[in-house]
Amino acid sequence: MARQRKPDWLRMHPPSGERFTEIKATLRDRDLNTVCEEANCPNLGECWSGRNGPGTATFMLMGDRCSRGCNFCDVETGGMEALDPDEPASVADAVAEIGLDYVVLTSVDRDDLPDQGAGHFARTIEAIKERDPGVLVEVLIPDFRGEADLVDRIVDAGPDVLAHNVETVERLQWPVRDRRAGYEQSLSVLERAADTAGVYTKTSLMLGLGEYDHEIYRALSDCREAGVDVVTLGQYLQPSRSHLDVYEYVHPDAFETWRRVAEEELGFLYCASGPMVRSSYRAGELFVDAVLRDGRSVEEARREAHAAT
Repeated sequence: MARQRKPDWLRMHPPSGERFTEIKATLRDRDLNTVCEEANCPNLGECWSGRNGPGTATFMLMGDRCSRGCNFCDVETGGMEALDPDEPASVADAVAEIGLDYVVLTSVDRDDLPDQGAGHFARTIEAIKERDPGVLVEVLIPDFRGEADLVDRIVDAGPDVLAHNVETVERLQWPVRDRRAGYEQSLSVLERAADTAGVYTKTSLMLGLGEYDHEIYRALSDCREAGVDVVTLGQYLQPSRSHLDVYEYVHPDAFETWRRVAEEELGFLYCASGPMVRSSYRAGELFVDAVLRDGRSVEEARREAHAAT
């Protein structure tokens, strides 16, 4: 397939600025990784610099190498290293030093570990909350092979938002994702978390991989049926020539249509949808932050949203 030229709406500006430099220095001093850098996120500079607040950074736990090899992802595969027992405390210290009031934690897959890293994830959440209970914590977790007790371990640690990405429509799960992942497995993780009171659930879909409209609609419907509250939709961008080709650059108008479908027809509490949107895009400035800081509970927000649809 011929390599497509990016349209004008996908033009990116290199990250810069005092705030960006400050955060980068803090992360390097503490030997911490962010998915923002490892996955070459196009919004890195914008999120780190913030708009009206301290900005958002997505910390990547348990190293910078993944045990899986998804064909859309730019994170290195293999060569797994031992966990750093000091990482939870280091992340909590960095959050305090940078001055974040909303933090996103994600991780590589660690199929090599007995608990697949769930305990390490939970300890990091707990370290942040212990240091400052006012920090809102969003976690973007692996599927843990669908093992419910590992999902429960994360939920019990007290995150404010639990996210897990379905990534694409059911038909395209392979070749997009590693064969150890799966559509139903991911839905089961989201449904397990959604059954817990007091935590928002969130997922993300990439568009432009060759999916049909009816498949997008079905994936959104399945996620909503599983109890997902928040969904993000963004354009797949090919990290390198060795990754999957972009099938289509989806126009911003189509993303806006899907946003309306998600919120107004299917009843998601919030949908961020656009070519440059990513799962953690401006996480601290989106719906969840505003609702929780307004004092409303997850249950109250759900009732209000569903009464309006």
